[in-house]
Amino acid sequence: MTAKTMGRSTAALILVLFFSTWATSQTRQQLSMDAGWKFSLADPPDAQKPTYDDGNWRGLDLPHDWSIEGAFDQKNPTGGAGGFLPGGVGWYRKHLTIPASYKARRVFIDFDGVMANSDVWINGFHLGKRPYGYVSFRYELTDHLNFGNKGPNVLAVRVDNSAQPASRWYSGAGIYRHVQLVVTDPVHIDHWGTFISTPQVTAEQATVHTQITVVNESDSAREVMLQLTIFGPDGRAAGSATTKPQKVAGHGSTEFTDDLLVRHPLRWDLDHPNLYRASIKLLAGRTAKDEELINFGIRSFRFEADSGFWLNDHNFKIKGVCLHHDAGAFGAAVPARVWQRRLEILKQLGVNAIRTAHNPPAPEFLDLCDRMGFLVMDEMFDCWTVAKNPYDYHVFFNEWSKIDTRDTVRRDRNHPSIVIYSAGNEIHDTPNGELAKKILSGLVEVFHQNDLTRPVSQALFRPNVSHDYDNGLADILDVVGQNYRENEILAAHRQKPTRKILGTENTHDRNAWLALRDNPSYAGQFLWSGIDYLGESRQWPGIASGSGLLDRTGTPRPRAFERQSWWSETPMVYITRRVSPTPVSPADPGYEPDQRRLQVLFSDWNPRNSAAHQETVEVYSNCEQVELFLNGKSLASQALPADASPRIWKVGFVPGTLKAVATNQGKFAATHEIRTAGPAAKILLVADRSKITSAWDDLSYVTASVVDENGVIVPNAGELLSFTISGPGKIVAVDNGNNSSIESFQTSERHAYQGRCFAMVRATASRGRVTIAATGARLASASVSIEVFPP
Repeated sequence: MTAKTMGRSTAALILVLFFSTWATSQTRQQLSMDAGWKFSLADPPDAQKPTYDDGNWRGLDLPHDWSIEGAFDQKNPTGGAGGFLPGGVGWYRKHLTIPASYKARRVFIDFDGVMANSDVWINGFHLGKRPYGYVSFRYELTDHLNFGNKGPNVLAVRVDNSAQPASRWYSGAGIYRHVQLVVTDPVHIDHWGTFISTPQVTAEQATVHTQITVVNESDSAREVMLQLTIFGPDGRAAGSATTKPQKVAGHGSTEFTDDLLVRHPLRWDLDHPNLYRASIKLLAGRTAKDEELINFGIRSFRFEADSGFWLNDHNFKIKGVCLHHDAGAFGAAVPARVWQRRLEILKQLGVNAIRTAHNPPAPEFLDLCDRMGFLVMDEMFDCWTVAKNPYDYHVFFNEWSKIDTRDTVRRDRNHPSIVIYSAGNEIHDTPNGELAKKILSGLVEVFHQNDLTRPVSQALFRPNVSHDYDNGLADILDVVGQNYRENEILAAHRQKPTRKILGTENTHDRNAWLALRDNPSYAGQFLWSGIDYLGESRQWPGIASGSGLLDRTGTPRPRAFERQSWWSETPMVYITRRVSPTPVSPADPGYEPDQRRLQVLFSDWNPRNSAAHQETVEVYSNCEQVELFLNGKSLASQALPADASPRIWKVGFVPGTLKAVATNQGKFAATHEIRTAGPAAKILLVADRSKITSAWDDLSYVTASVVDENGVIVPNAGELLSFTISGPGKIVAVDNGNNSSIESFQTSERHAYQGRCFAMVRATASRGRVTIAATGARLASASVSIEVFPP
């Protein structure tokens, strides 16, 4: 695929995501409520009242994370856990006019996520409170609205994350996900009331099972039926059915079930993530009352105790990574294109699965996983009743955990990417075996009540200490998950061979990979982590964790290519230099050893010591033979080691070009080279996408590299680069991936880090050309242009 073709395809995916998120029908309106809010980073009294004067409040559009806009400060109560960014209380208000024609209908407001402890009012009436910032939720507005010319309506949202620390990582603050208004007939399909599954799938035929709840908010019983149509990935009808009419009592609900057959289905898998769409029309006689459009995939999967994971009767390893919900410079309010770009890079490295650590993700993230072919572990909690921080979810667990689990499962269960749920991560309740078993049994029951098609796991931590394998807790799980200590989970499987086992969190270490590769029963692993994330830093001025295959900007670290050599089937080769590690705290084998060391791998031929000396050159490749050349002279060839270790050369440093050539069966397969850079001379600007839409979820990453006169990146360059922009666009964030930098993300300048920094650009109009320029002291400047077109 060419860069131009890839640019068109990624733009098309953003358009599809945007359309599918805000699609409407003649009977149901789904209207984006993202634009036109007022915001105050304060806690004024009476701000929920419609008469409150918000004229001096800041105007903004959602999604919005106000914490990421704040200054890094060692005194912020979030501490290193929250990346030293501020907490506090913020208010949002939106004035909206509701047409008189909606008076006979039902009007709802849907929030995809509000961080955290949100209270919502409409016209001064308190609709409810939701503590957990990661869950989606709905309130009905109908009975409290002013319709037509009876006056405007005021929606008010108070967001409170002032009690800190409330998390072990950066959580963000505010209405950080999308909001929409949904308008239906009083008789309508229930919120998250449609569940589509595929219980029987072969190459010849698939059974599509539909389970749909209809609610009647009118005073009298209504007789209704459902008209179901399934459309294939090509948009053509692949099956249809009409249910028998049923009566739905006034202020009651009724469930409809039906099975449809699809001949020769195009199954969803990692390489061909085919998606079908179900059109569900609710009819009263010949009158359409409601309609939903639901994307789903036709596939079968299972976990086996002796052979691991199977998708469509194909057995392979789950090669996953754990991801937190933030995206560096964007904080928690992450445009879909940012996740799309990150997932594209991870897929190139051989990653095929994501664990949503340690909370439900945004709906559009799951849409991307569906469309891009990733498996997903959908995780709920980082704690139960025992705290990890003074104000974390343990405060709300007893009251809210089953509600939050129910709502998340019902929201997410139509996504074909999700193959397993997780009830928790490293839960500190487990040493109290009887209490933990009671809690876990209750959570598993909620998962199963709302979705019997997927197994439930949990990320057990040091289960031998808590005796989870002996006291019965582990065997409450459908699939036993364990963090780290691969030998322990393999021993637990030998102890009881009927256990299905999965690594829920694992290091980048080669021994962890070999434990998975060489044991058929071990279904897969999820690395900690796939991408660097804000927070969970050890000390000031550290603002982020450096455990990722990618840094915050999406740039692969050198160790990412070692993983690629193990996980990818595409021929590759990559050169690194290894320097002696510097321990910074006592070792704890099996738990995040990479986070206790300074950087030891470098992807350049610019060692600090330019005098004659030996360098340890480490080459990663999945090819049979690799030959290394220094300035055209061969330094010998090495075969692929059976133990997955890298190929190592001791090379006397000479400036110039170090080149690796990989071959399979004597034929060229891949090559990589690194060159010595001279003095910094100019800036090189590259936009990852030359065309973008004006949708909020779309943007382009512009990479600014400091290079020498020959275009070689200068790896120790740290110059301050300034960006300017002209045309219908704006710089929405800057970053450089440096986890010890306390520079603001909300500016138009950034110091280069290891020779690079980034400006992220969004369109501000539907058409035109945006030009971005970068300048730096004593460097030749550069510019690049991006075309904008309507979404």
